[in-house]
Amino acid sequence: MTSRLVPHGAPAAYFTFPWLSDVGLAHATTTRHCPGIASFAEPIAPEAPRAPFRSEAAAVLGGAGLELSRVCYARQVHGAATARAPAGGGFAGSVDILVTAEHGVPLSIFTADCLAIVLYDPAARVLGLAHVGWRGTVRGATQAAVRAVGELGGRAASLRVAIAPSIGPCCYEVDEPVIAELARAFGERWTTWVRPSRAGHVMLDLWAVNEALLEDAGVPPTSIGNPRLCTACHPELLYSYRKGNRGRLVTVAALP
Repeated sequence: MTSRLVPHGAPAAYFTFPWLSDVGLAHATTTRHCPGIASFAEPIAPEAPRAPFRSEAAAVLGGAGLELSRVCYARQVHGAATARAPAGGGFAGSVDILVTAEHGVPLSIFTADCLAIVLYDPAARVLGLAHVGWRGTVRGATQAAVRAVGELGGRAASLRVAIAPSIGPCCYEVDEPVIAELARAFGERWTTWVRPSRAGHVMLDLWAVNEALLEDAGVPPTSIGNPRLCTACHPELLYSYRKGNRGRLVTVAALP
């Protein structure tokens, strides 16, 4: 399914999903107009981790009901490893999937083309966020995120899932090494998620891949919200690493 986004601020500093708001989940996906977010030039160092938010971001995202003094963050490494958020928030390690059952502990995922996927079971009160690019996709990050939420008591059939703005099949061209990894991970199925471009390249629909993988993991297709807003198509609003932007978008969510 598609899912619209609601902008907040003028110009829009962040978006929310009605799909998540109507079940009480505090959340936001920032735009390039949200101040106080670290850039790719400010990587998280695991030996001396420092929260990638400044006071300006806390002030803006407070409007979405998010208390960043307890925010959980990670050094994202394009894998499928999972960490449970510390009860007081803070650095969770070098992982791409964060989960929690703690009230009011925001989870955060940083992107600038990759997918940020929010998974929330409103009955079990379990939350997960995942950072998923093509590497995470072939390494099973999406399925691992569903399993990790399940390990805290969530059910795939009860999840509400949202996919934040990310690069679309209109702009995501990949080459032969990526094609080989897709074929290794998915067999001939990968061909249903691409269309030809120039020699040795295809346009990859990473949205369709991960929607299919969520369904494979037991999430109903009607429970997957995706606005299909391409980061590369909207430089006035969003950052795109492929377009040479050094900024980052952040998707943050916290259990009520």
